[in-house]
Amino acid sequence: MPRTTARRRASISDVARLAGVSVGTVSNVLNRPDRVSEATRERVETAIAQLQFVPNGSARQLRVGTITTVGAVVLDIANPFFTDLARGIEARLDQDDYTLMVASSDEDPEREARYLRLYEQHGVQGIMVVPATDEVDHLVALADRGVRIVLLDRPSPVESLSSVAVDDVHGGALAVRHLLEQGHTRIAFLNGPHTIHQCADRWAGAVQAVEAAGLDPADVLEELTVSLNADGGDAGTRALVAREDRPTAIFCVNDLVALGSLRVLRRAGFSVPDDVAVVGYDDVTFAAELATPLTSVRQPTHELGVRAADLLLRPGDAEPEHVMFQPTLVVRESSAK
Repeated sequence: MPRTTARRRASISDVARLAGVSVGTVSNVLNRPDRVSEATRERVETAIAQLQFVPNGSARQLRVGTITTVGAVVLDIANPFFTDLARGIEARLDQDDYTLMVASSDEDPEREARYLRLYEQHGVQGIMVVPATDEVDHLVALADRGVRIVLLDRPSPVESLSSVAVDDVHGGALAVRHLLEQGHTRIAFLNGPHTIHQCADRWAGAVQAVEAAGLDPADVLEELTVSLNADGGDAGTRALVAREDRPTAIFCVNDLVALGSLRVLRRAGFSVPDDVAVVGYDDVTFAAELATPLTSVRQPTHELGVRAADLLLRPGDAEPEHVMFQPTLVVRESSAK
């Protein structure tokens, strides 16, 4: 079987050699064409076309002193909430010709740290981060080294780091208050670990709503820690419906968890909401399109991304700013009888 070898990518030196000019002249054609005569520019452009030369974007940016890429680290880009968030960021960055690199930490602090190091090594203009834990000392240190940092989808515990967040305590309270108003007094909360700030806040809001109704949270609320995806909702709901004292309502920390929960309830023959009501969080696109449309706490996801990018692109001497959006509850068939 004949061997095949990958074609070597043409370099700027190859272009210079073919055009009969210096590497500096090719660089000028790419970055400062006004400094090159028309005849020389045409010769270089012909060589570029012949060699199918593609300039190295990061190297070119470094030569002219401007990096036009920013980074984002989110918990899980497979979650539609973070996909929509990234689209909001991109919409704002496009206005100033910036590009976005996105990575998922998978809720792993070490994985988050690896991506932060990678972004810093590539000289990105700034980084937006959904922290995997409450600890942000490493982000403060990164900012001290000159990298612009914006905390995304969580309030900043330190004044020096700008942040854009949603009031998740209020969001958790909205969901549980609605279930209480529907007559539910045995509510399970399928939540993520409290090391994730949003999970801790949504639980605090749930407790707050029960106490405001004059009830004891220990009697009304039950918390199960699950993974923040449909499989987590599936596993948590299986554990709940196997019991005789199963809850009459399930509040899910996000819509992916709710999707898994609804899947188990449907297969087990439970009627939603007559047997078990379900409420999600985020109000992602599919929430309204499910066979049983999902009640969910809506976050202004697109606006969250736009505002985060706004803060990142401000002048370097701008004072830190902390933006807090308010969620709303969208009631649909999964909880309303």
